[in-house]
Amino acid sequence: MVLLELFSGIGGFSKGLQAAGYSFEKVYFSEIEKHATANFKYNFPYAEHIGSVTEIGTAAIGRPDIITFGSPCQNFSAVGDGTGLQGTASSLVRYAVEAVWRFRPDVFIWENVKGVLFAKHRSDFWSIIKAFADIGGYRLEWQLLNTAWFLPQNRERLYLVGRVADRCAGDVFPLPAASVGDCPCGKDTVHPCDCGTITRNYYKQPNLGNYLLYPKPEGASDSGRLPRIRMLTEVECERLQGFPDDFTKYGVYGNEVKPISRANRYAMLGNAVSVPVVRAVASRIRENTILNK
Repeated sequence: MVLLELFSGIGGFSKGLQAAGYSFEKVYFSEIEKHATANFKYNFPYAEHIGSVTEIGTAAIGRPDIITFGSPCQNFSAVGDGTGLQGTASSLVRYAVEAVWRFRPDVFIWENVKGVLFAKHRSDFWSIIKAFADIGGYRLEWQLLNTAWFLPQNRERLYLVGRVADRCAGDVFPLPAASVGDCPCGKDTVHPCDCGTITRNYYKQPNLGNYLLYPKPEGASDSGRLPRIRMLTEVECERLQGFPDDFTKYGVYGNEVKPISRANRYAMLGNAVSVPVVRAVASRIRENTILNK
């Protein structure tokens, strides 16, 4: 199989698909942020970087079986400017539509913030659905999923799956929270949704209510001493997104492996898709779709 990961970031879709048992003879990825690109090259050295998504119409690549894309969310986000598809960042989803139109993959998966479902963006959302429907031959399903079903992070994201209609053997969604007892953390319960969210600005603006830890100093008594306050470490953030420890530590810049700064590691993780969520969606796709081997 061949995978094309657009707006790839650090490769959360690739990691989640692998965890679901997919194997790929070829992986292409498109990303313009230099540290995310370097990290993707480090963790997936066999993958081919194809540059900016704006060049997808002329990219000289083979037909992908699966296309994934977590397109920029800034203009749909609750803390964004609210411009939706009129915004410079979120409008880039049109290149994902172009890729699906050009390559006609068996499966495509889109991830974005839940803000795309807000009333003020509803017409934009239906415009995106119509664009994919107009390609023809695809069955479209979507659901709002939460990382808290798998890990202690409240991260609600929309997942839309398109599959060639005559290859569908069942539904992908709904994916109920109660069905995730085999999650990577090995727990049968859903994590509470009052936990926080790893964002791309965590290093600059930590979520004081949720993602500062308050451990009691070692050996300290309970009387009179305030606990220390600290941010989550990069590794703790990796775990909350379902990545292996130190996954974001290094990148390939040119031909040289270099460490990635702490600030950039937080930013990359805040932009990433959650691996166990992708794994759950990909597993349902695999169970209910006739795929090429």
